[in-house]
This record gives sequence, C-alpha cells and structure tokens, in this order.
Amino acid sequence: MKRWTHMRSAALWGLLLGLAVVLGYLSAPAGWAQTHTPSTETALVNINKAGVEELTSLPGIGPKIAQRIVEYRTQHGPFKRKEELLNVQGIGPKKFERLKDRITL
Repeated sequence: MKRWTHMRSAALWGLLLGLAVVLGYLSAPAGWAQTHTPSTETALVNINKAGVEELTSLPGIGPKIAQRIVEYRTQHGPFKRKEELLNVQGIGPKKFERLKDRITL
C-alpha cells in the first residue's frame, strides 16, 4: 500500500510539473522566443563605404583582401554591382557566394 501511495504521489508531481511547463509556455508573450534567442543575422557591410576593419568582419576576408577592396574602390570608383567584387584579386566565385548576402552598395 505504501508503494502504491509513493507511485501515485510521483505521478501526480510529474503531471503537475508538466502542466506548469505547458502553462508557462502558453503564457509567454508572443514573439518571446524570437526576441530572446541569439540572432544569426548580422548587419550588412556597405562595400562602397566600409574601411579595412569593417571589411574584415566578412567571412573569408582578411586584412590583405580588405585592403585590395579599398584600393580597387579608390582606383575605379564606387562599386555599381556586387559582382564587381570578383575583379578584386583574392575574391573568386566561391568566396563571392559566401559574401553576396552579407554586403550592400
């Protein structure tokens, strides 16, 4: 009999805990999960205005390639299309694919 009481008590506590979790989830404000999770989005980098330091925040862009981007922009004027980055030494099609959604003009 004692064992049955302990099992019922454990089952009741489990049920109450589950109910508390569900009620807590349902009472959370709308959008809470989106505003309290780490963001995978990052700010776009304007390749016509960014300096070497900001350009190095882009994936696969180190100080040397960042400097080449700045030099290319100085010599040829502002980029008119993102694809013009392919004219910079060190930026090929694969690297451009990783960059194109992280840059703006």
